[in-house]
Amino acid sequence: MNIVFFGSPATAIVPLKALKDASHMITLVVTQPDRPSGRGKRLTLSPVKKFALKHNIPVFQPNRIRKDPLAIEKLQAAAPDLNIVVAYGQFLPDSIIYFPRYYSLNIHYSLLPKYRGASPVQWAILNGEKSTGVTIFELNAKIDEGLILAQKESDIFPGETAAELESRLTDIGTELLLDTIKKIDRISPQKQDHSLATYAPLIKKEDGRIDWKWSAEKIENQIRAFTPWPSSFCYYDNKRIKIIKGQMVSSSGHKGKPGEILVIKNQGINICCGNGSLFYIELLQPENKKSMSAYAFSLGVRIKEGDIFS
Repeated sequence: MNIVFFGSPATAIVPLKALKDASHMITLVVTQPDRPSGRGKRLTLSPVKKFALKHNIPVFQPNRIRKDPLAIEKLQAAAPDLNIVVAYGQFLPDSIIYFPRYYSLNIHYSLLPKYRGASPVQWAILNGEKSTGVTIFELNAKIDEGLILAQKESDIFPGETAAELESRLTDIGTELLLDTIKKIDRISPQKQDHSLATYAPLIKKEDGRIDWKWSAEKIENQIRAFTPWPSSFCYYDNKRIKIIKGQMVSSSGHKGKPGEILVIKNQGINICCGNGSLFYIELLQPENKKSMSAYAFSLGVRIKEGDIFS
């Protein structure tokens, strides 16, 4: 099958490579423009572009695909039977969505209509879900509201971070995509029940700030959901501290103010949270320093029991 692939980040390479290895013809890759990066502001290629160039696949990088007059010309020349869209980063116009014979399919990391939007993995963990999944669906003009072709459920493992869960879902979604393409002539796409829809809006950097008035369970979920980005953080002595790893110790029964350090020991630091719950910090990263154990941090800055993380 002739396929035009739309994608940009490293996670999109997994399905792109799998499609190529399955002997589908990738006639064009559409990805985000090169962006300035680093101190020198040198132009950086998207991971998908690097893969495409390595394998001699033509690349198209419109600044705004909805307004680029070359977009349809490029698509006509590529003659796709199907568009595959994986974390491309721009909205496609109808003229591109419906151009191929089998239209355009997207891999979405939730069981639609739950968690429509840009950050389904993060919000599933934030909300304490025990399971999530992957959906293969047809794109349309509305965000994540298209017809469903296939779904597969997956547990969310205890302690699993967003990065770990997304990696697993990428593998699951890639297998599901390949299977869906094989059966595409025999599948009857299903409408979503819009009354059951929930949303996963884009995560912002400031969302990572920890509120110690929350329960220890909610704080643990936040840290897992925001690993590796945007990360979860608090302040000590007016300096930003990134909390990399920790876990709820107990859900209630401890006296102390939210953010108060109750116990310092070799294994880490116990912090009082909302409703008397207790959170145990194992690994953190002080501002402008490398990550370290919470105990090593306590020795370096000489914090003591009773001090407050704001």
